Parts: sequence; structure tokens; C-alpha cells
Amino acid sequence: MELDPEEMRVLGCLAEKQLTTPTQYPLTLNALTLACNQTSSRDPVVSWDEQTVEAAVTRVKVMGLARFFHPSHGRSVLRYGHMLDDALGLDVRQLALLTVLMLRGPQTLAELRTRTLRMAEFTDTREVESDLQGLARFEPPLVVRLDRRPGQKEERYAQLLGQDAVAVASVTSPAESFKPAESFKPAESFKPAESFGQPESSRVDATSDGRLATEVAELRSEVVALRRDVDDLRAQLGV
Repeated sequence: MELDPEEMRVLGCLAEKQLTTPTQYPLTLNALTLACNQTSSRDPVVSWDEQTVEAAVTRVKVMGLARFFHPSHGRSVLRYGHMLDDALGLDVRQLALLTVLMLRGPQTLAELRTRTLRMAEFTDTREVESDLQGLARFEPPLVVRLDRRPGQKEERYAQLLGQDAVAVASVTSPAESFKPAESFKPAESFKPAESFGQPESSRVDATSDGRLATEVAELRSEVVALRRDVDDLRAQLGV
């Protein structure tokens, strides 16, 4: 599957609105166009007309990824919905993660957890990573973990549905990118040299400190991502 940018945006918007504003879903062509052209929660920001959006949603319908709802029950216009979850076999949390990646490009674990708050519930970033691993095990894979770029502290994750998937996949193999580090370590064979001869309590303290530092780093990343989303919302509301 190689969705073009218009098809990707249309499907992402339909999935987002279903998860965040179900009472307004499925969407009219006007509502779908407005969703595609939002200046918040979108990267890149676009300015498409209804003809462009209508052509894109028609193409994905042919692919079996969208459906049309004809006027009924007092509704006077055609409405549009997605079928990503049925076509790909996704649960709600997987759909939420894929939606954010489709609409906003590569993201860190903390950003994904923050930006899916209105769509699905994740207790922590470990649950986010677990669901991403599930998406990476699809055949073909739906997401990939990217290598860190110079100056970056955290890895990012990208979707593999779009036309840029080939370029992304050439950087990092989906199958290899989610192998747990522990799988490469024979038991007891890689203990740090300094741990030998130390009291057990010291090693426990060191482990606890490491976990605490990791949790603090995750919280800081989530706060940064949340601030960005608040700024986006303020800009959208004009406050």
C-alpha cells in the first residue's frame, strides 16, 4: 500500500474525527475539507479545495479503505467514513497511534502518548511502545522505529502506509527495529564490570536511579509535547 499525501490526510482525518468527535462522524465533504486544512495537529499544513479532497476520498474508497454514507434519516448530503480498522485489523489504540503518525509525521513515544489522549488511553509510554511493536509485526509492517538523528535524545516512530514508506524503511528495517535489547544478551554475561564486588544494595540503588531518570525524562518529554498541543489549540481558537 502506497498512499499519496492527499489519501493519507483524508484517511487520517476521518479516523481522528471518529475517535475524538463521534457524534459528528461520518463527515460531510465540507467538514472533511476543513479537517484536512486544520492548522493545528497537522504536519504539513495544507490548503486544499473540496475537489482535491473529494478525489482523494474517492480513490481510497476504491482501495477499500473508505465508505460513503448516502443521505438518510434526515441527512441531506453524502458523508464519508474510513475503514482502516476493518481493512487492516486494528484495535482502537493501534488506530489512534497510526492516525497521529499519518497526520503529524514521525513522533517520539512521549509525543504519541500525549497526542492520542482524546482517542485512546495509554497508562505510560511502555504501553505505547508495546502497541507500536504490534503494528511493526503486521505483514507488511505498518510502523517502523527510526534511528536517532544527530542531536536527538529519543527515537521516533513512523508509519509505513505512505509513498515515503520506501525511503523510511531503507533507513531502518521494521523487523530489526523492535527487537528488545535483552534478546541479544546471554543471561549474566554482560554485567557491568563495576557491579562485581559491590554490595547488592548499591546495585539495587543504581538500578532504581536509572529507572527514575528514565521516568523523569519521559515526563519531561510529555510535558513538552503537551505544551506544543496547547499552543496549537490556542492558535486555532485565536486566544
